[in-house]
Amino acid sequence: MRILLFLGTNMAVLLLVGIVFNLLGLQGVLAANGVDLNLGPLLLMCAAFGFGGSLISLFLSKWMAKRSTGAYVIEQPRNAQEQWLVTTVRELAEEAGIGMPEVAIFPSDTSNAFATGWNRNAALVAVSSGLLQRFEPAEARAVMAHEIGHVANGDMVTLTLIQGVVNTFVLFLARIIGHTVDRVVFKNERGYGIGYFVVTIVAQLVLSFLASAIVFWFSRWREYRADHAGASLTTKGHMIAALQRLQLEQGQPQELPGELKAFGISEQLKQGLSSLFSSHPPLDDRIRALQQA
Repeated sequence: MRILLFLGTNMAVLLLVGIVFNLLGLQGVLAANGVDLNLGPLLLMCAAFGFGGSLISLFLSKWMAKRSTGAYVIEQPRNAQEQWLVTTVRELAEEAGIGMPEVAIFPSDTSNAFATGWNRNAALVAVSSGLLQRFEPAEARAVMAHEIGHVANGDMVTLTLIQGVVNTFVLFLARIIGHTVDRVVFKNERGYGIGYFVVTIVAQLVLSFLASAIVFWFSRWREYRADHAGASLTTKGHMIAALQRLQLEQGQPQELPGELKAFGISEQLKQGLSSLFSSHPPLDDRIRALQQA
């Protein structure tokens, strides 16, 4: 239901954009300059490609996460640590009002955890072996609560659909720019010249770079929400203690694959302009936000 609601909302946004373009007479302006583009079908085609890849990645996210991290799903606890982990996740899931997720441990010396899956009632929550070894039980519980917060908030679905909208407009605007330059600047009157393909590729790269900043901004914002969810499911003190423990390992390399870094508990600190393309806020800022809440 959540996916259908968000898809409906995003389709409404695309429909509204199409209506606005028609009301502004953009089609006529382009035609007057020799740019013979049918914006409606172009927008639909870009939406199909833009959302298609994002949705496929979402539906395959659990399978890809298990394969890429080597995560072991606990079906039957083999020791006291695994029993504690399964019990902890079950208690947190019940308190958050979601279905019991799959619980997994992935081999990694660094302290990290992630949650993924398209269905909030059948998600995957995984924790690194390094985190279980070094964190106090209360701190590890807070990390699990943070990940459960992501699931309860529907962050995986929301981020996927935002990515779909962004992809759609990158593809759409890049092709309008490429077609316009091909017709107006290079004076190509039929078909697609080399100018169209070169300009479209360059425009798509530039627009993708700018659009990524929007996606990463949302990713950082949802980390604050997950921190507050973790604090509400445990205590503010335990959530802060877990983040402070992560600070001690700030300089260590993260071993999560690229596609899962946005769903981890933390990432490497970035400085300057590169911070705009960080999936997580600085740990200092996250701790400060919890302290001031």
